[in-house]
Amino acid sequence: MPSVAIIGAGLIGRSWAIVFARAGWDVRVTDSSSEALENTPRLIRQGLEELARHGLVSDPEGSSGRVAIFPSLAEAVSAVDLVQENGPETVEIKRAIFAELDQHAPANCILASSTSAIVASQFTEGLSGRPRCLVAHPVNPPHLVPLVELCGAPWTAPETIVRAREIYESVGQVPIIVNREVEGFVLNRLQGALLAEAFRLVGEGVVSPQDLDKTLKDGLGLRWSFIGPFETIELNAPGGIGDYCNRYTGFYRRLTEDPAKPQVWDKENVSRILDAWGEAPTPDELARRSAWRDRRLTALKAHKQSQPES
Repeated sequence: MPSVAIIGAGLIGRSWAIVFARAGWDVRVTDSSSEALENTPRLIRQGLEELARHGLVSDPEGSSGRVAIFPSLAEAVSAVDLVQENGPETVEIKRAIFAELDQHAPANCILASSTSAIVASQFTEGLSGRPRCLVAHPVNPPHLVPLVELCGAPWTAPETIVRAREIYESVGQVPIIVNREVEGFVLNRLQGALLAEAFRLVGEGVVSPQDLDKTLKDGLGLRWSFIGPFETIELNAPGGIGDYCNRYTGFYRRLTEDPAKPQVWDKENVSRILDAWGEAPTPDELARRSAWRDRRLTALKAHKQSQPES
C-alpha cells in the first residue's frame, strides 16, 4: 500500500491527509506543535464523515484508521513514497525543512511543497536529491477543491513531474503542469489580477465590496465552476474564441493599457475597503463561516461528480 508523509498538520496538511486516506494510502502526519498533532485525528475524522454524508467517501472509519501520528519528521518520512510539505510560507523555513527531508526520506521518495507562491529553486538548490523536488500547490481545502499545480525547478527530473502527476490523479486530484517557474504559479496570478481590479473598483467607489462579491458568486463564478475562461469566451461568440477577440479586443486592450496599480494594496485604499466591508468577524464567526464554506464546497463537489462531462 502506498504511503505519504504530511509535514504540517494545519488546515492544508489535514486536508491533504483526507485526500490520501480516502484514496487508500497510509498517511503519516507530523508537526512541530504537539497540540496540533493531538487534534489532528479528530479533525480528519470529522472531515471524512462530512464527505461520507454527501456520498464522497464510502468508509470514513476505515479511511481515518489509515492516518497515523508521528512525533518527528525523521520518523514520519522514513519509509514513504511521497512527502507533502505544508510549512510556513518563508524561504528560510522551507530550506531547512527540505534539507531535513532530503536527509531522511527514501531516495526514491518525491518531495513536494504546498507553497502558494515560492518557486522550488529558492529552497532546493543545494540539495543532493534536488531532482526529486517540486512544488505541488493545492487550493484550500484540497480535499474539496482538487486542482494541484505541479511546478519543478530547472533541475527537477522530468520523471519526477510525470510520476507526481500520476500520483495526484490516482488520489482524485486534478494536477496541471506549470511549464516553467513563475512566482505565484498560475492560480494565484489569476486570483491576484482579479483581486487587484476588485480592490481598484471598490476603492474608487465604483461598487461596494458586497456587490462585487455578488458579481463573482452569482455571475462569473457560476460559469467558472464548470468551464474555464477560454471555454467561456468560446461559447460567448458565434464564431468561438477568434470571433470573441474580434468583437471585444478594443475594450480589453483599453483595460490592459490602464491596469490596476500596486497602490490598490496601500494602507489608504485597504482602509477604504475595510470601512465599506464593515465590522471584522470574530474568530468564532470566521470558524463558523469556514465550516459553512466547506459544506457548500462538499455539496458542489458531489454535484459535479454526479454530472457527465460536456
